[in-house]
Amino acid sequence: MSEEEKKDQLIDTESLVELGSGGEALRGGILPINIIGEIEGHTELGEGRKATKYEHIIPLIIEAEENPQIKGVLLTLNTMGGDVEAGLAISELIAGMTKPCVTLVLGGGHSIGVPLAVSGDYSFISPTGTMTLHPVRTTGLVVGISQSFDYFKRMQERIVSFVTKHSNITEFRLTKLMLNTKELANDVGSIVIGQKAVDIGLINEVGSVGNAIAKLKELIKQSEAK
Repeated sequence: MSEEEKKDQLIDTESLVELGSGGEALRGGILPINIIGEIEGHTELGEGRKATKYEHIIPLIIEAEENPQIKGVLLTLNTMGGDVEAGLAISELIAGMTKPCVTLVLGGGHSIGVPLAVSGDYSFISPTGTMTLHPVRTTGLVVGISQSFDYFKRMQERIVSFVTKHSNITEFRLTKLMLNTKELANDVGSIVIGQKAVDIGLINEVGSVGNAIAKLKELIKQSEAK
């Protein structure tokens, strides 16, 4: 292999640092991708609000898929919702990867963080991690026209379909938890913590970073054996 070909196979670690994934991205062939705060889509969030820009995450996912030095992805999550379309787009990309991916919910998986949490091949949640399940909604008091309600309904159906396809929770149970009116003050939805997220079939296992890395290495070995 020529020196030029070797350079083509190397990931630009300076770009990774700029995008927030760290300079040790290739250690053990595992690429860590961190999604924290709100997911910023086409509309920019205000100053002082922690956000993950979806246009920064998408190139990392593509790099992980194409770079032969990257064997698997560890996706760590601590989300506070954000742009639903952007979050679902990232989830679909991760679910479509041919390389192993393990997700780990650390602090919280709010709203669109739920599809992200189940988008990998195997999912973990920390013992005190939370998953917040609620319907798609907008801010403000009035939704102007009936078509707006129809749009939210179809968006909700897309999310429910994705989550049930990539986890062990049923559509009936997920919808019931999302429409719960007895738990969240002045709102609808449910918060499930740690083991509860596993019990309802949303997450595979309770664990932390060591468990997630061990599982990812196991999946990488299985993938390479094939």
